[in-house]
Amino acid sequence: MRLRVRRVGTGEIDHELLWLSVSLVSFTIAAAWLVIGLPWPRCVFHELTGLPCVTCGMTRCAIQFFHGHFAAALKWNPLIFALLCGVIAFDLYAFATLTMRVPRLRIHISTKRANTFLRVSVMSAIALNWAYLLLHWHNF
Repeated sequence: MRLRVRRVGTGEIDHELLWLSVSLVSFTIAAAWLVIGLPWPRCVFHELTGLPCVTCGMTRCAIQFFHGHFAAALKWNPLIFALLCGVIAFDLYAFATLTMRVPRLRIHISTKRANTFLRVSVMSAIALNWAYLLLHWHNF
């Protein structure tokens, strides 16, 4: 895996602009959903089994996170908490690179071994998060 710093080429996707836009639009839609008072999403898996699914507590985690209650957000769903921290960090990076028009950071996964390691790490994080949620299922 290599990190490279380079300018965006002509015809190349501007990932910083794309994903900053996606995250801001998603946040706006989610905030409007809650402000308007639309019903919260229902989890079919939880309703059928009584156990938390992989993403149980995601909405409550996000609400606590954006209210600044980070310990409570972490308790609801650690993986979503980490994901929200990552999205905030990326959004700050994307905003800075877009406003200053500087070269962009690109991650290049060059070997099959690194690609496999990345996939196994992501699947392990999801499995560990679900194990945490199953151990704390009484909170849901």
